[in-house]
Amino acid sequence: MPLDLEDRLIQTPRPMRTPAPLRELQSSGDIRILILDDDPPTCAVIQSALSNRDFLIDTVSDPVMVESALRSAQYQLIVLDYVLPGLESDQVFAWIRETQPDANVVVVTGYPSVDSALNCLRARTYDYLTKPFQVDQLREIVFRCLESKGLLRMTEEALRESLGSAIRERRKALGLTLSNMSDRTGVSLGYLSQIELGKNSASIETLYRICLALGMKMSELFQSVQRC
Repeated sequence: MPLDLEDRLIQTPRPMRTPAPLRELQSSGDIRILILDDDPPTCAVIQSALSNRDFLIDTVSDPVMVESALRSAQYQLIVLDYVLPGLESDQVFAWIRETQPDANVVVVTGYPSVDSALNCLRARTYDYLTKPFQVDQLREIVFRCLESKGLLRMTEEALRESLGSAIRERRKALGLTLSNMSDRTGVSLGYLSQIELGKNSASIETLYRICLALGMKMSELFQSVQRC
């Protein structure tokens, strides 16, 4: 490996835009993750970064064991070091296609190149991350990937707060007061305030009225609460 582990992974985290929603995601079933990296300390760091959730995580650092590991269980996500000694990346991708057709792959590499990026693109990997990378950055990618597969979802509390925040931001952008919204929707001022604060769940009918008052479709409202 060209860089020390501390230089490659343990860096001062930069401010992330979405730490709160990450805390407020819950799994909808068993999630199995496989980490394939010939550097055991790297495997340990990645495993530790993801271990605060109910994930079943396997790690393999011996390239000889990669094929058998891929055939041993079904995984939803594979974190793959692009350069594994003694193995060609095309062969590893072929094994993954054969044995893990439903798994998403996140590639990490200390040797980034146009060729490797194009190869990952052709292999339809979910993301391509170069070393050194920040642990929070990898965690965000993994959570976003699992959320897109429907394996992680927002808790009810987080959804209420995100909807309320989206409604409040849209209302303020339009220059509307809560009183204006109450007049437009026929919903009481107090109830609207509770919705915006995320302290009360709005019915579908109420959300429909709110969206009409804000000049937006309900689908747009729910899209706005999804993490980028």
